[in-house]
Amino acid sequence: MWRNYVTVGLRALGKNKVYAFINIFGLSLGIAVCLLILTFVRYEFSYDSWMPGAERAYQLQDFYKPTERGGEEMKLQVSSIASGEALVKDFPQIEKKVYLTTAPMVVLQNGQPSTPERGLLADGNIFEVLQVPFVRGDRETALDDLHSVALSESEAKKYFGNANPVGKTLTISYGEKREDFRVTGVFEDLPKNSHLRMSMVARFEPHEFFQPSEFTSWNNQNGFIYLKLREGANVKDIMDQLPAWEKRNIPDDTGDGPKSNPGDYQDWRLTNVRDVHLGEAQHAAITTGSDKQTMITFVVVALMILGMACVNFTNLATARASQRAREVALRKVLGATRRQLIIQFLGESILVAGIAMLVGLAMAELALPLLNNFLDASMEIHYLGGAGILLPVLVLALIVGLAGGVYPAIYLSRFQPARVLKANKSSADAEGNGRLRNLLVVAQFAVSIGLIICTAIVYSQTIYARTMDAGYKREGLFQVYNLRDPQADKVAKTLEEEVGKIPGVTAVGRTTIAVNPGNNSMTSAKRPGQTTPTQLGTYGMDPGVVDALGMRLLAGRGFSESIPTDDSWTPTPTDLAAEKALVARGTNLILSESAAKRLGFASAQDAVGKPILAGFTSDEVGGYVPATIVGVVSDVRYRSIRQPLQPIMYFYQRQGYNQLLVRFTGDPQQIRAQVEAIWKRLVPETPFQGRFVTDIVKTLYQADETRAQLFGMFAILAVVIGCLGLFGLAAFTAERRTKEIGIRKVLGARTRDIVRLLVWQFSRPVLIANLIAWPIAWWVMRDWLNQFDIRIALTPTPFVIAGALALGIAVATIVAHAFRVARTNPVYALRYE
Repeated sequence: MWRNYVTVGLRALGKNKVYAFINIFGLSLGIAVCLLILTFVRYEFSYDSWMPGAERAYQLQDFYKPTERGGEEMKLQVSSIASGEALVKDFPQIEKKVYLTTAPMVVLQNGQPSTPERGLLADGNIFEVLQVPFVRGDRETALDDLHSVALSESEAKKYFGNANPVGKTLTISYGEKREDFRVTGVFEDLPKNSHLRMSMVARFEPHEFFQPSEFTSWNNQNGFIYLKLREGANVKDIMDQLPAWEKRNIPDDTGDGPKSNPGDYQDWRLTNVRDVHLGEAQHAAITTGSDKQTMITFVVVALMILGMACVNFTNLATARASQRAREVALRKVLGATRRQLIIQFLGESILVAGIAMLVGLAMAELALPLLNNFLDASMEIHYLGGAGILLPVLVLALIVGLAGGVYPAIYLSRFQPARVLKANKSSADAEGNGRLRNLLVVAQFAVSIGLIICTAIVYSQTIYARTMDAGYKREGLFQVYNLRDPQADKVAKTLEEEVGKIPGVTAVGRTTIAVNPGNNSMTSAKRPGQTTPTQLGTYGMDPGVVDALGMRLLAGRGFSESIPTDDSWTPTPTDLAAEKALVARGTNLILSESAAKRLGFASAQDAVGKPILAGFTSDEVGGYVPATIVGVVSDVRYRSIRQPLQPIMYFYQRQGYNQLLVRFTGDPQQIRAQVEAIWKRLVPETPFQGRFVTDIVKTLYQADETRAQLFGMFAILAVVIGCLGLFGLAAFTAERRTKEIGIRKVLGARTRDIVRLLVWQFSRPVLIANLIAWPIAWWVMRDWLNQFDIRIALTPTPFVIAGALALGIAVATIVAHAFRVARTNPVYALRYE
């Protein structure tokens, strides 16, 4: 019996090759796309789950919230040293704490400087918390001693070739220090599905590196704190006690009034390392991230595309059911029960689903390397083991087969033999009005149209982010890093002057903030008489920055080296005498336009010449410096448009800058080569690092652009699957209405009338699909766009274009077939009558 069922099923496929191809290819394409998307999503959720002990490893994160003092919402993976120390003191559930920070690091070997790919400083053995596998040395003791360093395999090979580096020495310069470090271990290169980005970790003493104030300040987030909880400790118990912990440990800021406390606008969270990648807090320094909502969206899209393929399967199977009405009737006459018929047609459906599953797996295997390359990932498909997909795939094939075949099986098995076999009864006249098929076509194209709309909006927002007026000119701007290095800092002014002499260079400036800076600095400011200060970003820039960035001076003047009160510099580490002298003489500042508004000035012109108090000094000298606003500049969006625009208070200092900005015209590569040559001449022991701002901005929005391209690919595949089903239905309908078409032609209908009739029949579901897709896509995209501080407007354009495109594709899919049918000689349709 089963062999007969298989034979009949294969013969049915063989007799209808176009139907078989559409059914199998469409379903296999849907399965392949679904499998690839779910593999990607599982890969994203697998970050750091490979790490032993990951369930006990946590990162302390710092969340800023806006208050009446102002300030922007920030979700940081970095935290203050003070918060980590207080947490360990109050919670015995914490077994170990390690503090990590980034710093400009230079490795000197054989007199040649080089920069580690991703160098970090740690105040303890981070490998006890983050248990990455070691290939040489002992992970448990790798960083127990000061001046010990652990390298990744790639970094070790870079410095020592294939030799064993353990026990050998590297000279490392960081901050103002240059010390010898002994290599004590080599760890495996971290896999791509890790939130960490580190190739060198050196043990240092924070008290020798940071100023004393940084150990007591709760507002200085300059490093990453990782914690290892004891066995059996419940992180929720710690989280529940954090509000009380804040009140118990955080002192009020001196001089800010009785209500000023860092705990008023900060909250801390413990996030498991496996959740950092998809967590709310993101930081580009040592981690890479995504967001959980995007992954959920991808899962929904995967299931919708698979659902579309199943809809095709069901639609075509139901449509072709009437072609097998005589077979069903004969089987019933010969004694077949309804149960046997249901089993037969369910079996055929599962057989086709099984074939499609094999083809889909092959397609997924072939496409996976391309997807890995596109996403810079290392995804793999495993069939056996804990992460194996063989069992889920078999279950999926069974479910798809049952879901696609259950309705046709029930529909076919209920045919009445007498009605089908009666005289002159054509198989094409079997019952069924196609209402379900039309509903399913509407659902398919609603999904396709929705994906096209989402793709258009995501891509438009990405283009807008890259090209919008950010308050500076992207083209012709070059950023030079490592300026904070002590060797570079000593000659920074000379470097600026030499670079300014390069032909084609029109402006040069030193600054502590640049495009995608990776740092954040805030301080309090208030107008005289105000009791509640406001929070403003505070960064240094020299007189050349306004022209180098292309900022607009809205009122007043820029900084000048010839005006002593423009200089706000005080020595590092803190010099109380110098700070008192600064308070005594006062200083001059420049505000951004939004900073002037936050301080309550009616306009840029209104702010110029007005006094304010700026929180530039330590508490011992009162915290505030009297300052005069000498200029107001346009707002500059240094960071991604996902982050709020930061109102900024600029000050001038003689030294201590992070970056050099170079405005130029002409050949970019030639300018870069000349800047690099000057750097190597003046700072031979510090490697040169520089990037064009256009490249930085492209990288800044790379994830959004990749997401837009992925949605675009999914939309194309969804349209292909939808059109496959539509073509199959059009072919079936034209065949079913052969006699009707013949009669219409005999009665005088023209070819274009017949084509219009068929096209309209299949255009109506697409038009109805628009009415369903538009409001859903609008709601989804509105929420997505709300993630950005500035965004494009949700205009009708992408909705109309998507609807028209889907309609055009649908019409193009069926018009050729409709034209061929309409030109058929009516004699062939009517001769059996």
